[in-house]
Amino acid sequence: MAVPTLRALVDAGFEVAMVVTGHDKRRGRGSKTSPTPVKAAALELGLPITTEIADAVAADVDLGVVVAFGKIIPRSVIEQLPMVNLHFSALPRWRGAAPIERAILSGDSDTAISIITIAVGLDEGDIWAEEPVPIGELDTADDLRVRMAAGGADLMVRTIREGFPASVPQQGEPVYAAKIHPSDLEIDWSAEVEEVLRQVRVGGAWTTLRGERFKIWEALPADGQLGPGEIDATTVGTGAGALSLGVVQPAGKPRLAAADWANGAQLDGSDRFGE
Repeated sequence: MAVPTLRALVDAGFEVAMVVTGHDKRRGRGSKTSPTPVKAAALELGLPITTEIADAVAADVDLGVVVAFGKIIPRSVIEQLPMVNLHFSALPRWRGAAPIERAILSGDSDTAISIITIAVGLDEGDIWAEEPVPIGELDTADDLRVRMAAGGADLMVRTIREGFPASVPQQGEPVYAAKIHPSDLEIDWSAEVEEVLRQVRVGGAWTTLRGERFKIWEALPADGQLGPGEIDATTVGTGAGALSLGVVQPAGKPRLAAADWANGAQLDGSDRFGE
């Protein structure tokens, strides 16, 4: 999510003195390490890179721009370097690690892109700029993330270029967006279809079939009079309503179209999801 903001700042003509990002990691199979997407973009742009946040203090810059950094910034750095954070929620709702996912799981109809002051407390800083973002009924977390990353990059450039307005304190009761745990994505087929679809839209929703884990990556509401977890080809019943499967992933298999899976699964009347 940080790459669009980095590129937008460079394209807008701002001098980027240093990029702070994580260490190279093993990604996928094999032992080779690869850089973070931010590091790869910084290398392409010819920008200085460090993995130590304390290095930013000595970089002689006017402002630090933080996007999805994923680490606690020490108080000593906060006190020495003015910093703003691009956060994807209408604060103080959904402070924390997973604001997009929690907004979808909770059935929120809208969220926001916010630029806030970096504070010692988690996402507690005053708000400099904010733009509302509607959440469509079928928007996935990936859909929102891409849209908000682009909108956030544009908002950050405009806010810096036009000069920061007076900031305002956050108003309302804070709600925290804890990291998504696998248990958050385990489907309860007795729930209403809208709740199940929200889990699918977050990504990684799972259930069991014949005692093995089964993931559902894409689905839509469907007509059908099926019991909770009952399967009819690519249609599955819930506690209220039914689901049409689009893309699925049986245990130990790659993702595939649900119709192809159903054709080869040899389902019978005794098969139910959640068992």
